[in-house]
Amino acid sequence: MDSRPAPEPPIRVVDHDPAWPLHFAALRRGIRAALGDIPADIHHVGSTAVPGLAAKPKIDIDALIEATALPQAVARLRAVEGYTFHGDPYRDGKWTFTRPHGAYGERLYLCTPDNPVHAQRMLFRDYLRAHPDRAAAYAALKRLLAARAGDDWQAYTGGKSAFVAETVALAMAGREAERLTPRPRPCGP
Repeated sequence: MDSRPAPEPPIRVVDHDPAWPLHFAALRRGIRAALGDIPADIHHVGSTAVPGLAAKPKIDIDALIEATALPQAVARLRAVEGYTFHGDPYRDGKWTFTRPHGAYGERLYLCTPDNPVHAQRMLFRDYLRAHPDRAAAYAALKRLLAARAGDDWQAYTGGKSAFVAETVALAMAGREAERLTPRPRPCGP
């Protein structure tokens, strides 16, 4: 009997699917129902959240939950049929769940509102939404990396890291420039 883990499936980057935001909305409703009375601020993050951007067919979701409610939220979601719980695999304060949905998958991250990874993901997403040229360059990079990497997820993810870091830096610089730009003051008494 072979005890080696099954090989990872090849990395697939597909054209943007206009149904992804609708899938997210349905998933958000299900997450809210599973969490019950636990308040959560739920965000569509990742490439499927950027209109027109090619992506892996996985809906990435960040659910922001206060630290005191996080253990109960994890327990409630672990009880939901179909979710696979992965713990905090990157040790960055994001509790990860995955679930297949036919033609697409779901990757749900529970984290606190002050999680720095979440903040960077939002900056990255919003910058790509506002800069279609940057989004197109990211799509081209992802397609190239997927073709080269085959089933090597570390190579694929590692190949994107410099682009992601640069984009987050651009977003932060733009936010700082906006903060420093003088605003006209109203005239009058």
